[in-house]
Amino acid sequence: MRRRLVFIPALLALACSRGETPQAPIAPRPSILLVTLDTTRADVVAGYAPALNALAKRGRRFTQAYATTPQTLPSHTSMLTGMYPAGHGVHENARHVAARHPLATERLREAGYRTAAFVSAFPLARRFGLARGFDAYDDELQNRVERPATETTERALAWLQQQSGPVFLWVHYFEPHAPYAPPPRFSVKYDPYEGEVAAMDEQLGRLLQAFEQRFAQPAILVVADHGEGLGDHGELQHGNLVYQSTMHVPLVLSGPGVTPGVHHAPVSTRRVFHTLLDWAGISSEQSLRGTGSEVVVGEAMIPFLQFGWQPQVMAIEGARKVINAGAIEVYDVVADPKETRDLAQGADISRALRQALRDYPVPSPATQPSTVSDEDRRQLAALGYIASEVQPVVRQDAPRPRDMVQLFEPLEQASGLFVEERYAAAIPLLEKILAADPYNLVTALRLAVAHSALGHNEQALAAFRKAQSLSPESPDVRAYLAMHYARAGDVANAAPLLERVVAESPERLPALEALATVREQQGRLADALTIRQQIQTMKTLSPAELVHVGRLAMELGRTEVALDAFQRARQQQGSAFQHDVDLGVLYLAARRYPEARDALDRVPATHPAYPMALFKRAQVSVLLNEPDRAARIAAARAKADATTRALIAREELFR
Repeated sequence: MRRRLVFIPALLALACSRGETPQAPIAPRPSILLVTLDTTRADVVAGYAPALNALAKRGRRFTQAYATTPQTLPSHTSMLTGMYPAGHGVHENARHVAARHPLATERLREAGYRTAAFVSAFPLARRFGLARGFDAYDDELQNRVERPATETTERALAWLQQQSGPVFLWVHYFEPHAPYAPPPRFSVKYDPYEGEVAAMDEQLGRLLQAFEQRFAQPAILVVADHGEGLGDHGELQHGNLVYQSTMHVPLVLSGPGVTPGVHHAPVSTRRVFHTLLDWAGISSEQSLRGTGSEVVVGEAMIPFLQFGWQPQVMAIEGARKVINAGAIEVYDVVADPKETRDLAQGADISRALRQALRDYPVPSPATQPSTVSDEDRRQLAALGYIASEVQPVVRQDAPRPRDMVQLFEPLEQASGLFVEERYAAAIPLLEKILAADPYNLVTALRLAVAHSALGHNEQALAAFRKAQSLSPESPDVRAYLAMHYARAGDVANAAPLLERVVAESPERLPALEALATVREQQGRLADALTIRQQIQTMKTLSPAELVHVGRLAMELGRTEVALDAFQRARQQQGSAFQHDVDLGVLYLAARRYPEARDALDRVPATHPAYPMALFKRAQVSVLLNEPDRAARIAAARAKADATTRALIAREELFR
């Protein structure tokens, strides 16, 4: 298996373009609308997208446009950077777009454009890095993983009404993504997937009409980020294979300098970047307004990066498509768009195609960033995406993804159940997957963790032994085994493993959290607090976690640290905060008497520690020399419990 990791500028950033015809300059600069259609197949829009088809009739339609990869974030990253995934480094959802890669938006804003984006699903949330360069980036989903096209359109139109040119507006629609649930009036006429395409197109029509009415001679580009399997080649959805169903996408261009008609040569959607710069008068190189040909490449690395299966790279020139995934496949995608006839035996593959496949770098799983939080994993699972940070077992004889299609659905189901912590339901699926793919390290570890979480100690240890046999030096195996020991209260085995894991990978939050717990169990409270403070620099602690830090600091006499933790918890919880007794005690210890008074006055009479609150409040009253201090002392005595009765008896302030 080839592992070329060199940077190939011609492939990754510039293109394999030949015979490019210069374009006429554009003046004045037009307002630009980019619309990206999630999960939209090229062969579906002809019958179910009248608004898009009407735009195509007055613009240029590309019959062979190809996504760079069949996942939302990496595909959009290519469109906004002009690079293939091997260049920008984003191969999966929930990763981060590095700031060293300039986005088209940043260039447009520098050129004087007002910029705004309205995205409809979690994979494009601002946290992943595509918000750079936008004056407004609307990813407000209101605790959902997606929002309907109607809502996204309304928000975009409201922004549009306040603008004068030139503007760059990016609108992303998510509708055709599974699960398919079109509005009733569309589900009557179409099947569920087609109905969602039609519903999305209706909103596209509203957006196009408003934009064209707002600006004279606008520049418009509509493109899909990837397609949908719908059962072709055994793939129901997308992300795992590089066949036409998921890689061939609609692309339509309309506006200044665009010659109407149909373009039949293959083009990559990464050239959206160059076309935006062209319209803005920044650079016309590789713009889709021009002509010429290129060798288009694409990838599907999810099965490789997550399960260790063969990496997949495709290259297309003219009608010829070649796939390298442990073996070569060749198709004529014009004569055989469903790719039913593999022409690999005896096929004539051009030098350009061979070079494109040979030079495209395959990422190393060991170098992929581990940035997927538990919450991100849950939101991705709700959309049917698998997210794993376990480095797979990579080997020469790894299976080809096309030969493992029977596992796509159980892998997705098991991943969803696992991140939802429905471990008992996940275990049979994980066992089924492992039986069919015995080198699948992430599945072996998930099986071990599922048994561990359910308290199945022997089954968990057996699964961990299986995982260790697959990858004896895997830091992931060590980390999860260490956390199993910690969960089981086996401090003697957990401590040395966790120490090694944290030394090797100090960014592993679960391991750090487990080590902090172990240090508390060992009575090493100062060490535990130091670790929890380190964790606080790496993530936003929940109110419960902050309270835990606060009480740990109180026990160590670290008043300021404890105060900070409790104050942060109160800021997050507001009226739901139930630890004003602790806060009052801490303010009193810090001699911040007015704040202690206010905190203790918030403690309700129903609170279990109300007697302590009355005792502390009486102390504060004396220290502040309040006129009702005698009454407060009397109230503390009247409501005293066994603990406060003894404290009151010894309190010098009350004499």
